[in-house]
Amino acid sequence: MRMIISEQQAINRSRLIRTAGYIAFIGNLLLALIKLILGQIAGSLAVVGDGIDSTTDVGIALMTLIISRIIQRPGDMDHPWGHGRAETTATMTLAFIIFFAGAQLATSSIHHLIDADYKSDISWVAILAACISILGKSLLAWSQYSFSKKCNSEMLLANAQNMKNDIIMSTSILAGLAADKIFKQPILDPVIALLVSIWVIRNAVHLIRQINLELMDGNNDQGLYKKLFDAVMTVPGVSNPHRARIRKIASRWDIDLDIEVNANMTVHSAHEIANKVERAVRSAIPDVYDIMVHIEPAGHSGHHEMEQYGLRESDVDTPAEMEEENIERSQKAQKD
Repeated sequence: MRMIISEQQAINRSRLIRTAGYIAFIGNLLLALIKLILGQIAGSLAVVGDGIDSTTDVGIALMTLIISRIIQRPGDMDHPWGHGRAETTATMTLAFIIFFAGAQLATSSIHHLIDADYKSDISWVAILAACISILGKSLLAWSQYSFSKKCNSEMLLANAQNMKNDIIMSTSILAGLAADKIFKQPILDPVIALLVSIWVIRNAVHLIRQINLELMDGNNDQGLYKKLFDAVMTVPGVSNPHRARIRKIASRWDIDLDIEVNANMTVHSAHEIANKVERAVRSAIPDVYDIMVHIEPAGHSGHHEMEQYGLRESDVDTPAEMEEENIERSQKAQKD
């Protein structure tokens, strides 16, 4: 029954991602056509360039639709952990697209500053295109962000961030035009654009580091490990949980864990305890893909001392928590 529920959850999640992909595809296609047409009417290369940038977003939306099909596939002999990492790979690709967009804007801004090319050819059609872009991208960013929260998708969240960057870029264009018209300081246009590019690059680097941690099977969420150990220790008969490893596969968690039980316990009884541990962990941590619980006889974990991987319960205790535990143990000893 558990596998049936998990498969249904995966199907529902894939459908949500696909719906978000269709919304992004249609919305960006309309924006691209509008900006390309208005750019031609206004004779503005900036607006035409913005329209070409929107066609890139159309390509990203197509990628989202393709990925939504791939992640729905069940595990097979070549992919025993399923196809969830396709979403992670797509998110990394999107992060690099955001990075290069910011780098391109920074390069262009620096060239304008060096060449002192501050001339602004203000066109009301170009301003209209920028306003339409801001409104349209705001709606698309909101939709992508909402869907990302519903299905816990880093890919959709990254796409929402990409559209947020587009909004800020379009806003900076309007700010530059306003600076030229009101303050007669056209130099503010490339300066604002340069500041925006730095912000975009910073967000892209943060996203790349975050996704790279997942691709490297890393996890710096100490709170998640604490939930794991707390859940394990609620099961009677379990001691010394160790060699815990938690890695993320798209929106779900893959967990490995060693526990110790009474050495004289039967295999059947030990297996039942392992099942209870799995149920306790699934209850404490949502969206668990799989749990591997390895049983060891109590007092025989010494042969793992040379293995430098996995966490123990003491590894996630903060100094304050350890001090509180020591005080509690001291008080309990005094009472006894």
